[in-house]
Amino acid sequence: MIVHADLDAFYASVAQRDDPSLRGKPLVVAGRSRRAVVLTASYEARKFGIHSALPLYQAKERCPNLVIAAPDFAKYHEASTVVFGIFKQHARVVEGLSLDEAFLDIGDLELDAAIAVAREVKAQVCKATSLTVSVGIACGKMVAKIASDEGKPDGLVSVRPGTEAAYLAPKPVRRLWGIGPKTEQRLRSHGLELIGDIAALPDARLHQLFGRWGNELRDLARGIDPRPVVDDWEVRSISSEETFEQDLADVGALERIITTQAVELADRLQRKQIRAHTVGIKVKFSDWRVMGRQTSFLEPIEDAGSIAEAAQHCLRRLDISRPVRLIGVRVSNFAPHDVLQTSLFGGHGSQT
Repeated sequence: MIVHADLDAFYASVAQRDDPSLRGKPLVVAGRSRRAVVLTASYEARKFGIHSALPLYQAKERCPNLVIAAPDFAKYHEASTVVFGIFKQHARVVEGLSLDEAFLDIGDLELDAAIAVAREVKAQVCKATSLTVSVGIACGKMVAKIASDEGKPDGLVSVRPGTEAAYLAPKPVRRLWGIGPKTEQRLRSHGLELIGDIAALPDARLHQLFGRWGNELRDLARGIDPRPVVDDWEVRSISSEETFEQDLADVGALERIITTQAVELADRLQRKQIRAHTVGIKVKFSDWRVMGRQTSFLEPIEDAGSIAEAAQHCLRRLDISRPVRLIGVRVSNFAPHDVLQTSLFGGHGSQT
């Protein structure tokens, strides 16, 4: 059984936890500059259509009474460390996705036993941090992720083995991994509005619409997802990505999002006691074209500032002349933590 665990509105919840006067108010975590973007919105703010990566000035227009809290990454790191410690107490393997999100392999359990584990995780997280975590339980990663999203905030949704296809069938196609707004529009134009519509496609139609990607997509639509939960050390790279609800064309906003992603990656490197020789970025444009750049160093880095500076250097080497729908930062080429760190872009580094 796999658990997907996701802290609810993490940055905003930390602010509301530590300042009771903010509780129940529409709140965003964002910088104060003119071109700042929303990092996280509280559930009260989301009722106004406010979401992450939305320019702050637009968020203020949608909610004149919006409260803005400055980010506090030291607090996020502290809470994340406690939460991941609890995850590791209950899982065979923990695959961190960000400071506030992870997959947990909790072993070959019956569903009722898995639910008991998830409830204990939720209770321990709340007791230790005063934060809530939503969890989804299933035999595959994607279904567990969809289940946890469905239960937010503070939910627990489980999918019994063998019922994955029936659980997914009535949901809109955009809930599948890999389906964004543009692809959703194309699918709807072909009469494919629900996940069950994709699951029922015959081979010829499937390949006509999706090419080689078709079989994988139909398997996911049927709840077939054999990907294991893997420890960060076992993978060749660690990444943090964000897909925007609306395409973003502001390079300054992209740089600030990269900075946030760098903090998450630094936390995961430090938690694993490893450093990375290589930092790269991935950009997916509104027309679905994907571009990337990376830079490498002879001596590895681990801190958020160095990762962010390297990623922003890579971003500047790209032509951001089209709106962006996804941006991500990746670190790879790992080394043990006891390898000394060099200064960024100094005489010891090489760039590619």
